[in-house]
Order: sequence, then C-alpha cells, then structure tokens
Amino acid sequence: PVIVEGKYDIIKLSNLIDGLIIKTDGFGIFKDKEKQRLIRRLAGEKGIIVLTDSDSAGFMIRNFITSVVPKENVTNVYIPDIYGKEKRKTEGGKEGKLGVEGMREEVLLEAFRKAGVLCEKSENAEKRLITNVDLYEWGFSGRPESKIKRQALLKSLALPERMSTSSLVKILNSFVTYEEFIEKAKEISICE
Repeated sequence: PVIVEGKYDIIKLSNLIDGLIIKTDGFGIFKDKEKQRLIRRLAGEKGIIVLTDSDSAGFMIRNFITSVVPKENVTNVYIPDIYGKEKRKTEGGKEGKLGVEGMREEVLLEAFRKAGVLCEKSENAEKRLITNVDLYEWGFSGRPESKIKRQALLKSLALPERMSTSSLVKILNSFVTYEEFIEKAKEISICE
C-alpha cells in the first residue's frame, strides 16, 4: 500500500501502480483515528510506502505517519524538489514546489526505484479477487439494506466505517482472500 496526501496524488499514481493507494486527506490524518488504525494495520501486515510532497507540509505528514507506525514497516519514497505549479492550480504552492500530482511519471518511477521499490508481478494476479459485483451480489452495495450490511462487514474486519465501495474492494483484497470474504458475507447474511 502507498500512502499519499490527497485525491489528485491518487489519480496520478493510479496510472503507475496497480495496488492500494490511501490518502491522508492532508493534515486530516492527525485527527482521523480510524485512518491511523488502518494505516497501522496495513503497515503491520504488508508494510507501507509513504509518498508525500517535498514541501514542509508533506514532511510533517510523513513524520506523523512514521511516528504512529513502526519504522521498519515503512518505506519512504521521496520526490525531488522541482519548482513550478500544478496544471489545475492558478498559483503554485507556498514553497513553489511541485507535489506528487505535478511530477512526471518518469520522475515518480525513478523515486520508487531509488527507494528500492521495484515493479514486479503481484501474487494477486493468480488468485480470485473480490469485485464490486461480489459486493452487489452479497448485498453490500446497490440495495436499500446495503449500508447496514456494509457497516457490519467493516466492523467484523475492524475497518473504518466511512469507506467508499471502491475503496472497500481494494482494502478487502489487501486483507482477506475471496474465500474469507464469502465466509464473512455468509455470517452477516445469517445474522440479518
């Protein structure tokens, strides 16, 4: 899993990474205890990659994350100081540096390489993944009772309750196998 600051960073990395990307919502991570627990859990089970902007705010967020997660479970990826402004913004940032979203793909790939993070075939390619269709078929999305069932699933897996369906699919595929998901879905259906 890769931890970034915001949604535009996710959009940028989605073209490069076929994996779980979690946003901190900037300084929102400081107060969001559920997201902190999720990041700690991800770090404990798989390790995490932290990729924040190279400005002072990015380093504050990075330092906070590494203070709540054991350092041995964190790989830090650093982007270089490149000055400019992102295309979507009318003005550059306070320090004038481009953030993750403004980096060229080659620069991001080089940053991952320098951190020792290499692209390789994932074990997920060989196993049955949980899909949005599975969530629908088991009643976790698209139905009147879906929100209640989805919250029961999240609670049973000790995951944050405010999670979108698309995020849920990625998180589920990070924590449980398809077979474990089916078992949880059956348990929740029986309890209705």
